[in-house]
Amino acid sequence: MILNEAYTLANGVRIPKLGLGTWFIDDDRAAQAVRNAVGLGYRNIDTAQAYGNERGVGEGVRTGGTARDELFVSTKLAAEIKDYDRAVAAVDGSLAALGLEYVDLVLIHSPQPWADFRGGDYAEGNREAWRALEDAHAAGTVRAIGVSNFQRRDIENLLASCTVKPHVNQLLVHAGNTPAELLAYCEGEDILVEAYSPIAHGEILKNPDVGAMAERYRVTVPQLCIRYTLQLGTVSLPKTANPEHMRSNAEVDFTISDEDMDALRDLDARDYGEHSMFPVYSGR
Repeated sequence: MILNEAYTLANGVRIPKLGLGTWFIDDDRAAQAVRNAVGLGYRNIDTAQAYGNERGVGEGVRTGGTARDELFVSTKLAAEIKDYDRAVAAVDGSLAALGLEYVDLVLIHSPQPWADFRGGDYAEGNREAWRALEDAHAAGTVRAIGVSNFQRRDIENLLASCTVKPHVNQLLVHAGNTPAELLAYCEGEDILVEAYSPIAHGEILKNPDVGAMAERYRVTVPQLCIRYTLQLGTVSLPKTANPEHMRSNAEVDFTISDEDMDALRDLDARDYGEHSMFPVYSGR
């Protein structure tokens, strides 16, 4: 069962292959969503400072009935934080909000502030924020550190001066948006990719070709899309607060053929409808 499978990061830390994304789950609903997921067997829970639900996620982790060391909890440094002192304070703030002594993974949420996504040069600020994550990692309050939405040049900026290489790069990856060159680069650098929005924020449900392929496998479109990201070698992070969707999302113990993997890899489907207002869905 996929919920029992894990990858091993470059520093030896194990990370479950399937996780629960919590973007757009309100803080007052997050604890129950996490408890439901943990009860179904999920052991990988992903949040972020920008989601505004760290308190609720932490409550769910603490009250979910599973030992803390059996869970993998991730959060993300707000994209606007590009200096050492604020990054140190923000990591401490996340630990306090979550109510946890340590987190398993902290990521820099974006190489640029959201208001200037894919815009100006924040190389020095990212190096300073990264130094704060390295210090948290050395102190043991963070077991692994990484980045999110980073392009190759952004990663190379960190590699030029870091003492700890990023363990993870969390990216928008789904059938219809497969950044093959970046995936290959991360693999070559031993950086594990996590795929967020593997169901393309729901827009992929409208794609007739993907729907027909899912029918042939006798699975749902979300199941097909989650399985696709897993077969790419990424961690898959579908987001939902619905327990039935959580259960269904974990029923992905089938194999997509090489031919169909190629078809999904070649698909170009990046119309995110109403969600195109968000920077990462804007096409930039």
